[in-house]
Amino acid sequence: MKTDIQIAQEAKMLPITEIAAALGVTDEELEQYGRFKAKINDAFLKRTAGKPDGKLILVTAINPTPAGEGKTTTTVGLGMAMKRIGKKAVIALREPSLGPVFGIKGGAAGGGYAQVVPMEDINLHFTGDFHAITSANNLLCALLDNHVQQGNALGIDPRRVLFTRVVDMNDRALRNILVGLGGKVNGVPREDHFMITVASEVMAILCLSEDLSDLKRRLGNILVAYTYEGKPVFCRDLQANGAMAALLKDAIKPNLVQTLENTPALIHGGPFANIAHGCNSIRATKLALKLGDYAITEAGFGADLGAEKFLDIKCRMAGISPDAVVLVATVRALKYNGGVAKPDLKAENVEAVLRGAVNLEAHIDNLQKFGVPVVVAINRFDTDSDAELDAIRAICEAKGADFALSEVFAKGGEGGIALAEKVVAACEKKKDFKLLYDEALSIPEKIETIARELYGAANVVFESGAKKALADILAIDEAYGRFPVCMAKTQYSLSDDQNKLGRPVGHTLTVRDIRLSAGAGFIVALTGSIMTMPGLGKTPTAYSIDIDNDGNISGLF
Repeated sequence: MKTDIQIAQEAKMLPITEIAAALGVTDEELEQYGRFKAKINDAFLKRTAGKPDGKLILVTAINPTPAGEGKTTTTVGLGMAMKRIGKKAVIALREPSLGPVFGIKGGAAGGGYAQVVPMEDINLHFTGDFHAITSANNLLCALLDNHVQQGNALGIDPRRVLFTRVVDMNDRALRNILVGLGGKVNGVPREDHFMITVASEVMAILCLSEDLSDLKRRLGNILVAYTYEGKPVFCRDLQANGAMAALLKDAIKPNLVQTLENTPALIHGGPFANIAHGCNSIRATKLALKLGDYAITEAGFGADLGAEKFLDIKCRMAGISPDAVVLVATVRALKYNGGVAKPDLKAENVEAVLRGAVNLEAHIDNLQKFGVPVVVAINRFDTDSDAELDAIRAICEAKGADFALSEVFAKGGEGGIALAEKVVAACEKKKDFKLLYDEALSIPEKIETIARELYGAANVVFESGAKKALADILAIDEAYGRFPVCMAKTQYSLSDDQNKLGRPVGHTLTVRDIRLSAGAGFIVALTGSIMTMPGLGKTPTAYSIDIDNDGNISGLF
């Protein structure tokens, strides 16, 4: 059987100029990065500002398991299937982070015969967006430390620096560090930290900005530190936002590529959904809505994380809403939620499917609270039995959700035709989109609403550090209390305990810290043991990645 990278390397890609021309993008609106990658600049959006938007489709999933659910694969396959039934669709995805690529999870370009290409480029440096974000972030850190070194006119307290350096790699050794060591000439010693780039506020800002002007304004609003007198210091106080925006002038432009079947795909931005808001950029999504009759986008991890943030944060800020939601699940993931160990997932076990289906039911219930039609897509594997599939079909029917099998991994667009037809029909249904909570609620009330309505929690406990952090935030400006909440939580469970599978109820959600992302425009609530800098596993994927003397990469997937 061919690997993902072998399939991708055999793809018959069209020049990106042809992909763009078919979408009505002119040469002046396209900025090429070689033959098969390009960015679309603002000229296209300005020219098509009055054009009606297409239908918006959100792809999400049940809680992920070690078996993998194939959400990106389903998203890509659905886009290709739309083309097969005569619909003009444009896919909008996030860019992969190098952390997972070289770590455990792998990349985010789809799989099998449902991939975006050039796969190696997309999973590695791509067009340099993440490097630009990393550089802009660390420029602010360098300017802050330099300001303290050069007399500290603002009176910044080195013990209360909030903004940290980033790197797009899983490197646990950088979680807690000391900087400025080695004498006076090397700066003022202080404790510092690293986050992974995709968890940074700069990443979130890039993905939520409407244009370059909005980007620069948001960067200026980043809360960087406090002074000795307890006053806030923002990025604009360090005169950093202009230079940061200059570094991001190209990164803010969405990237255009294609699928194995030459369906257009926009790939832009890449915040993690368990520690950030988990959606591709607003600019890419709005661009996809102008380019196609159907814009198909995804949100990271399960619907309790990525989809909730897409709906409550991204849609709230962008003024958009999905016409249908696709909820991806697999038979083996439901069996895992039903108590079956990973080595035994291939054996038929209808009872385990039924036990684990409570997780699927929870996500259907949660998504229906937002007032949009839900289509369940079962990413089918050859070990799935008819009896197991029938059990899932019955559950979906009882919940009032449409159901379709997806075989895009093995068959490409042809394997997603049934799903595409169901999704097109769902887009024509009446929707009554509503947000989960009103912005007028307090931050604790918003967190409690999410925990109760989506996670099944009975109550929420705020640790003393979280209470103090929130008090400090509201002391700066009570208007921050109207911000939406970005939950940082394990992706493996509806609770904040990754070991509680299925549909835990009556549990307690513990909030240990609260952080202000003033530039992004949301409040981050950290729960459980979630960390903003992942580590590598015992056998990272990097061990298997190689390149030959002709420049051919192997081992990516």
